[in-house]
Amino acid sequence: MLDGVDLVLRRGEIHALVGGSGAGKTTLSMLIPRFMDPTGGRVLIDGIDIRSVSVTSLRSQIALVTQETHLFDDSVAANIAYARPEASRADIEHASRLAQAEEFIASLPRGYDTTIGERGQLLSAGQRQRIAIARAFLKDAPILILDEATSALDTESEHHVQVALDRLLEGRTALIIAHRLSTVRSATRIHVLRDGRIVESGSHEELLAHGDGAYARLHRMQERTGLGV
Repeated sequence: MLDGVDLVLRRGEIHALVGGSGAGKTTLSMLIPRFMDPTGGRVLIDGIDIRSVSVTSLRSQIALVTQETHLFDDSVAANIAYARPEASRADIEHASRLAQAEEFIASLPRGYDTTIGERGQLLSAGQRQRIAIARAFLKDAPILILDEATSALDTESEHHVQVALDRLLEGRTALIIAHRLSTVRSATRIHVLRDGRIVESGSHEELLAHGDGAYARLHRMQERTGLGV
């Protein structure tokens, strides 16, 4: 449950949510596409209460990349085109190049026409994530939500995915949920959540300067445990 959260994202800004499990990060992010509605308060986009527009119209303006990519027992091309069914093959291939997916797709038995199995089980975790990122490029929505998009990847896969995500973030308004602080240090603003409340906000540098703050303590803990901060 969220409590007294007041968050403003300006056009083109990247905001990150960090904090422990159950802090409210995913709950907050799910309010934007209306996967749930707040019991109090409002969510506004360009000053408009999102409950006053259709869910279809709202979600057409939002792209999501989550830890668990939802893929289908269909071709690579069809899975990417799920974001925009009327897309041409040229559009799909362009999105794949931007997502760092073109090389591995070319290595598949039938390229873009290769069937990838239920939930994409014939692909690696990193490959599945790059398909999800290609979807987001194809959709080209102005608002982007990333929910632990690199947390389940090995180091090499994470590098490819992070390069693609950095490219995807350019020019978009984004909300990033992350466990590894190294993936959000360049965010415009980082918000630390605890028990449904924002307890600290600022840039990476500003938050580290508060040596006894929640973010600085989390940063030191990740340094000790080798999580690549």
